[in-house]
Amino acid sequence: MPTDMDADATRLRGAMAKALAEDGVLAGTAWRQAVETVPRHRFVPGFYLPADTRDEEGLTVWEPVTAETDYGRWLAAAYSDTTLITQFDGDEPDWKEPAARHGGAPTSSSTLPSLVVRMWADADVQEGHTLLEIGTGTGYSTALACERLGDAHVTSIEVDGRRLEAAASALYGLGYTPTLAVADGLYGYWPEAPFDRIVAACSFRAVPPALLAQTRPGGKILLTLSGWLYGYARVLLAVHADGTAEGLLLPGTVSFMSARTHAAPAWGNPAHWAAGLPKKSRMARHSPERITAATEEAFHLRFLAQCVVPDAQMVTVGEVVHLVDVVTGSAVTLTPAGGRWEVREGGPVRLWERIETVLDAYDEAGRPGTATFTLRVDDRGGQQLRHPQLPSLTLPRP
Repeated sequence: MPTDMDADATRLRGAMAKALAEDGVLAGTAWRQAVETVPRHRFVPGFYLPADTRDEEGLTVWEPVTAETDYGRWLAAAYSDTTLITQFDGDEPDWKEPAARHGGAPTSSSTLPSLVVRMWADADVQEGHTLLEIGTGTGYSTALACERLGDAHVTSIEVDGRRLEAAASALYGLGYTPTLAVADGLYGYWPEAPFDRIVAACSFRAVPPALLAQTRPGGKILLTLSGWLYGYARVLLAVHADGTAEGLLLPGTVSFMSARTHAAPAWGNPAHWAAGLPKKSRMARHSPERITAATEEAFHLRFLAQCVVPDAQMVTVGEVVHLVDVVTGSAVTLTPAGGRWEVREGGPVRLWERIETVLDAYDEAGRPGTATFTLRVDDRGGQQLRHPQLPSLTLPRP
């Protein structure tokens, strides 16, 4: 391993900060100074990058990268604007003897730097604020917050004790001493409350009431909402003295890993669900591609659809799209048929019919954008997504 690592890292860190500033990501000199100061490579001793080809089963091959295995690739990736996967399926890697992964679900990462500073900027984090970060991860974002606000103003919690131990080692080794704790973000962190800002680096099915209770009146909460259809929306909530909160959805397409207590349950074999559906079918009014396409509108529509079928999950097998609701036992198949889609659905909830109703209303309203929707949370935990031209949509109870 080269002996001039610090010099290499300083050069690459400066180049990354310059690129982020030129892209308009860094708001003001304070955040640029933080990016130029915090050595990201110290927080990612190892990570996984995707190989160029998949394995024989079609799974992504994730190659481990460390300073020992490939110094140049490791350091360049550490100072690229890229999310670096550091854990799959909750399994803690042995970076001294790393092994490739075939497929798997990412459960921890170092978020791309541009998104980290964008989150801090969107939450309007300012000098003097006390901050709760949900999802310490590698600790890199925590270090940036410490540089901006000072250690005493930063609390960061992480549900995975092994992840937090590694992050704490990196933070303390660099002289950062924020308050750290192993805790479930669903419940915030009462010992350090109240906070001026709460920012979550994971996603929730609905806004956890504990976060409202732990935010000072006039404070703000920035978090990502998601669900079992993997529809996402970010919202910046202003918390009022009466215990309610309200805020607009933010534009753009950002996704975060689900809080582990809000992750989707396993639901079995789609063929088993399809076998129990009625033989009678109808033609769909809307193609499932409206919520599955790789477009910003489809990203937004999937979240709206998720609001009306919050317990549904979706998978495509061959050309057939399956929706399954493990809570009610409802299911749907959508099969392509001559340029249209044939729908078979059964169970107490007509899943695709509900989604089509939302799509109808969305089209009739002129296809309104993300930032025209407001989320309101009342003091009893009720949560409604509102738009002046659409019926209110209710989020599931946290």
